[in-house]
Amino acid sequence: MCLGIPGQIIAISDEAIQTGIVQVSGVKREANLSCVVPPDGNLQSLIGSWALVHVGFAMSIIDEEEARRTLEILAEIGELQEELDAMQHGAQG
Repeated sequence: MCLGIPGQIIAISDEAIQTGIVQVSGVKREANLSCVVPPDGNLQSLIGSWALVHVGFAMSIIDEEEARRTLEILAEIGELQEELDAMQHGAQG
């Protein structure tokens, strides 16, 4: 099952195409940030923010507490490791 999973935006990889590096439990993956670009267009301001990421797209910005709770729930129901494995496999392909 593919879920939206919280990840922290740790870098902007390409401002022109609005992509950044998102980290989830130590796994880093490039994600499209076009859905969460701030009104002023400043992608750099997203660094350190948490986003709900689904199929390579940051869909919405969430607060750190919500991210933590969601990651805990995913771990409890056994979905977190499955999503991390999928992210790692996708990063290699």
